[in-house]
Order: sequence, then C-alpha cells, then structure tokens
Amino acid sequence: MTVRMLTIATAVPDTRIHQPDVARLFAEQPDMTRLGSRLVGSAFAGSGVATRYTVLPELGAAAATDSVEADDDAAPSPFVDPATGHLLSPGTQTRNQIYTDHAQRLFVRAARTALAQAAPAVTPQDVTHVITVSCTGFFAPGPDVRVVKDLGLPTDVSRMHLGFMGCNAAFPALRAAHTACRSDPRAVVLVVCVELCTLHLHVRNDPDTIMGNALFADGAAATVITARDTGDRSPEPALELLDFETTLAPVGEEDLAWSVGDEGFEMILGTYVPRIIDDHVTDALAPLLSRADLSVADIPLWAVHPGGRSILDKVQSRLALADDHMEPSRAVLADAGNMSSVTILFVLERIRTSGTSGLVGAMAFGPGLSIESALLRAVSAEATVSAEATGQ
Repeated sequence: MTVRMLTIATAVPDTRIHQPDVARLFAEQPDMTRLGSRLVGSAFAGSGVATRYTVLPELGAAAATDSVEADDDAAPSPFVDPATGHLLSPGTQTRNQIYTDHAQRLFVRAARTALAQAAPAVTPQDVTHVITVSCTGFFAPGPDVRVVKDLGLPTDVSRMHLGFMGCNAAFPALRAAHTACRSDPRAVVLVVCVELCTLHLHVRNDPDTIMGNALFADGAAATVITARDTGDRSPEPALELLDFETTLAPVGEEDLAWSVGDEGFEMILGTYVPRIIDDHVTDALAPLLSRADLSVADIPLWAVHPGGRSILDKVQSRLALADDHMEPSRAVLADAGNMSSVTILFVLERIRTSGTSGLVGAMAFGPGLSIESALLRAVSAEATVSAEATGQ
C-alpha cells in the first residue's frame, strides 16, 4: 500500500517585509540599548532571511519608512503607536484575537486550494479525516471545525487538532495521516498548518528574542494524503510517505521552548540549539535509516526545517550534504523565513514540483529538544500515472 501526498498548497499573507527594513525598525526602537541595536544588526544580517510575510500590514508600513515618525493618517493599531510610529507590545488576548481572525481565513484558504489541486482524484466529499496544526494561537470551536464547515466536508469526518507543539508539528500530523491511510485504504486525509509567528514579536534587548524577531514569519500550507487508487486522475507529481521517526535529545529541553506570557507567546531559541542539533542529528536519523537499510549518502533529496541559517549549516556539515541538498531549505528560509510548523511543507513543495525523483530525507526540530524525521519518495507525474495504471 502506497500512501501519497497528492498535492501541497501554500499560502502567505499579503504583506511582504524585507529583512533590512525590519532590522532598521527594531534597531531604532527607543527601548533598544546600543548593544541591543548591534545584536539586531548582526542577527538579522546573519539569519539567512531576505523577505518574509506578516498578517500585520502596519508592521510592513512601519518597516518601509525611512525613519520612525508620526503618521496622522495611520489607522489605530495595537502594534504601532500612531503618534510616534514606535512598536507597541499588546497583551496576549489582543494578539490572540488577531490570530483568530486571520488564522481562520488562512486555514480555509490553504485547505480549499489543496483540495482543488487534488481534483478530480479526490473531492471534498471524499475527505475522511481533517488534521489541523498551529502553535501560535488558540480558538474553539477550532480550525478543524472551521475547515469542515466552510469547505462543506462531511459532518462525520474525523477531526484532530495538534496545538502548541512547535516547529516540527507537521511531522506528527503527517504520521497520523499515514497511519489513518494504512488502516483504511479508502481514507483521504486533509492536513492543514497555519502559523502567525509575527504576532509574537517583541522589542527587547534579549538575544533569544532578537533572534526570534529575525527569523519568524507567517504562512499556511495544506496537503491531501491518501492511499486510494486514483487511476489516471492524479497527473501531478506526488510524494510517497514511507516511514517516520521521532526522538528527544538528552539535552536542550530549556534551550528551545515556547510558553504563554502576558504580552504574547514567549520563544526561547538558545544559541546552543545549533550545537545540540549538530551533536544529536546523526543518532536521531539512525533508526529511520537502519529500517530502510540506507545511509545518508543513499538519499539524493533533503528537506530540512530551516530554523535558521546556523541550524542548516550544522546539519549540512554533520551529514556531509552538498549545497544542492540544502537548496530547497535555504531558498524557503530566504524567501519566507521560519513559519514554524508550516515551513517544512514549503520545503517539500519545492521538492515535489522540482521535477526530480528519488528518496527524500526530511527533518525538523522543536521544543524538547525533539527531532522529527521522515523518509519519503518524490515521484514524477509520469511515474505516478504509470504506477497507478499498473496497480503498483
């Protein structure tokens, strides 16, 4: 039985921000010390991010100006002082309300696009499971309910929401989808991830906060997963889900963390995280590779969660990967930043549509310090049709 990701739909908010502009904005805030401003400059310049997206148009407007100054025509914003143009720090309730408003739309938008792209192989009425993922906000009834109702899915669809798991949460969602499809060959699983990380940016001199400000962004992605025989109705290239592995590193529990504060969520992204990943990524991959009787060198394609440039550098060095192996991850980081759980689906989509075929090693890192990994196979459109036509 072959479980396939038929398509991956990605979406970003309308407001695009450029890294030098955002760096200047944060460095010039009145609460920043001289040292803090220098840290902003080095962190933003060394992040590997060129552009990213936010649901806050006022953040984009403030970053795009040459100086922080009053704008009498600016609409009131809880994030920008209309009198001075300085950044504010609204409470968690305010941030979460903005999350609720924007996240609901992005969940539905990404899910609808993924189903449209999967047609005619599957239709909305074929969906048997919905799995939603997010760690940047909460609301109930949750995004799983919103997706079912707004897309007109069957009301008896099995629903699951994975919340507050962090940057590697797409992997347990994909693993749950894989299990559902292997348990029921008729299953069609819709997985949707949405993260609005820029709602939790803060103006502080703390190095961990500054690094988060330099990396995190907003985005959404959805995928349709099934083991159904769709005949010749799936012309798009596919990704086959083969195996999964998860492990907790023996150290690093306090170096990568995510908690709820009075002024939004608090991210701890310690400077030791890349070193911890460097020390443990080989052991984390070992069970996955052993079950498939493979080595790292046997895998031609890699999808590594771009938590930051230094993390990608450590993974590339430790696994002796070539620049071509890391290109999809580095390109997503440069174009869209770190969108937490969403990001790995952006990377996989680049591989899926690249025209290349072969095994894919995928991994992401999250609070704990947890390392999630998966083995997939990229299959060209022609190979997908051929295999389905012959019943393989």
